[in-house]
Amino acid sequence: MLGDSVRERLQDEEESYLDRAASATGRVQEMVDAVLGFARVDSRGGDFGPVDLGAVLEQVKTELWKEITVAKAEITNDPLPTIVADEGQMELLLQNLISNALKFSGSPPAEIHLSAEESDEEWTIGVRDNGIGIDPAAVERIFVMFQRLHTEKEYPGTGIGLAICKRIIDRHGGKIWVESEQLLGATFFFSIP
Repeated sequence: MLGDSVRERLQDEEESYLDRAASATGRVQEMVDAVLGFARVDSRGGDFGPVDLGAVLEQVKTELWKEITVAKAEITNDPLPTIVADEGQMELLLQNLISNALKFSGSPPAEIHLSAEESDEEWTIGVRDNGIGIDPAAVERIFVMFQRLHTEKEYPGTGIGLAICKRIIDRHGGKIWVESEQLLGATFFFSIP
């Protein structure tokens, strides 16, 4: 890598420029990857079939074990249904929602609970946390790509995760919304026909 090969010949100020350029390049790559992920929700979605959301949740908890451990999180759930959906996208959806709940948990321990309610025509799944919450005036913005409520320094991320969640739910013919108050946690709901 260029930085490694010339670093010992650089002055402190030049080395600082090199570090900032490398950091910016990494950030741009994260953004490009996120936009590609958003674009691929429709173009590379999988087939719909029976999906056990309980099994998907267990897989997500395995994938997020490090974040769960750091947040000292307790993740509980009601019995979750088997729905007709794209399994890979349901995993990405739950991963994004739980990851956000962990990221915005405030002081540990994080408490996250998944609920499920069936009506005549759909299932409504809730992901409730005890985190920092969301200003009710900002809830519409959070599902729009790159609409962040916090700075990158406060809470790292691309600002696209919830936009991907919305796109996944749109592809499945459902709805996604949030109910929250600042400092009182948030509950993200999504419905699947």
